[in-house]
Amino acid sequence: MRFSDLCNKEVVNVNDCKCLGTVKDLDIDCDCGKILAIIVPGPGKYMGFLCREYDIWIPWVKICRIGPDIILADVRDCEMRHKI
Repeated sequence: MRFSDLCNKEVVNVNDCKCLGTVKDLDIDCDCGKILAIIVPGPGKYMGFLCREYDIWIPWVKICRIGPDIILADVRDCEMRHKI
């Protein structure tokens, strides 16, 4: 699977069934080449757009399934926010 294939998929949290957005970036360990996390843009500050306060980092171990059009992740709200 290529990174461009991941960018077209929506990420859904299985705990509350909310759509978190689409994949923006990956966090990769350069030494061994493993994917550590996927990064999804957080919600916009002003009326849902413009700038963001945080990005959503989802650890790779929290990914449940990768389907043809969505990625299912099992994450809690407090563990996935990282300041930009």
